[in-house]
Amino acid sequence: MKIKITVIGALLLLASPSQHTFADWQLNMPRGVTDISRSVFDLHMIIFWICVAIGVLVFGVMFWSIFHHRKSRGAKAKHFHENTFVEVIWTLIPFAILIAMAVPATATLIKMYDTSDADVDIQITGYQWKWRYQYLGENIDFFSNLSTPREQIDNSEAKGENYLLEVDNPLVIPAGKKVRFLITSADVIHSWWVPAFAVKKDAIPGFINESWTRVDEPGIYRGQCTELCGKDHGFMPVVVDVRSAEDYNTWLAQVRAEQAAEAAAAQQELGMEALMQRGEVVYNQACAACHQANGEGLPNVFPGLKNSPIVMGDIAAHIDIVLNGKPGTAMQAFGDQLSAVDLAAVITYERNAWSNNRGDKVEPTEIEKLKAANGQ
Repeated sequence: MKIKITVIGALLLLASPSQHTFADWQLNMPRGVTDISRSVFDLHMIIFWICVAIGVLVFGVMFWSIFHHRKSRGAKAKHFHENTFVEVIWTLIPFAILIAMAVPATATLIKMYDTSDADVDIQITGYQWKWRYQYLGENIDFFSNLSTPREQIDNSEAKGENYLLEVDNPLVIPAGKKVRFLITSADVIHSWWVPAFAVKKDAIPGFINESWTRVDEPGIYRGQCTELCGKDHGFMPVVVDVRSAEDYNTWLAQVRAEQAAEAAAAQQELGMEALMQRGEVVYNQACAACHQANGEGLPNVFPGLKNSPIVMGDIAAHIDIVLNGKPGTAMQAFGDQLSAVDLAAVITYERNAWSNNRGDKVEPTEIEKLKAANGQ
């Protein structure tokens, strides 16, 4: 008896899922928060119901014919050919249906591709595995990296609320303004996607694709790279922070102040302790995905840095490979990705972490001179 009651209770629980369960098992596409996303949703529903009506009509006629003209009722198959009326009908009806679909679809596509008269222009560049945001005309340039702790990824800690959908530096845009995105890539093909905006554009090396959005409601909106761009493809989220005009202007001023402070820091001599602390943070963000947090790398895939010839050898060669990368390998050039302070810190960290203990350090001023010589 208890078993029957338990089974009935489980079935009732499944039959009446909670609101949270409905959210997890949502079958339809989201309506979104922009005019374009709502137009896309409405277009989707129009096409969906047209397809439902066609399905009901076609299968209805088919099943009625099978039932009404079945052999047990003595039905005899008729043979007829070249019925002009029937041929005209089954040509005109699909044509009319396609026109009914094409009109709203074309109107929506025209709006989606109209990037003119933008209030803010942002270039988005995909890197393995991060996004670079450059605010054209504002002299603001930064990278956005996954900020989910490695312990959660390795299953040594419980997953957070926004697991694999959180970053250190979100893209910040003003509410109520038209924002144009110029989307490209520095290495392989990526795809920048925010479902709430109905924006999904491929980032292709050597090409620039355009898209735009206008979001009226401030808030945090999340997306992902939707192109298989390498082993850490799933660790390349997109986070957009939409702020009111006042908050957006405050953020612009704050970022400019931080960049000025960073430029000033690049002219100062930093101590070993400060370089090591900052270097560990930069290493975990930019290098640990390949070389691992313990510096041991992935055998036969990515070399380890612990006791490696590069790290234990000539410091000039170490600096060169970090700044300029290594052609033909997965080692990227970080000269244009990291600031002089971050580059100096991460190189110093690599040469003194995991029992390497070289005892030497790199100053930001050295990196500034090398980047200037390389035109970076």
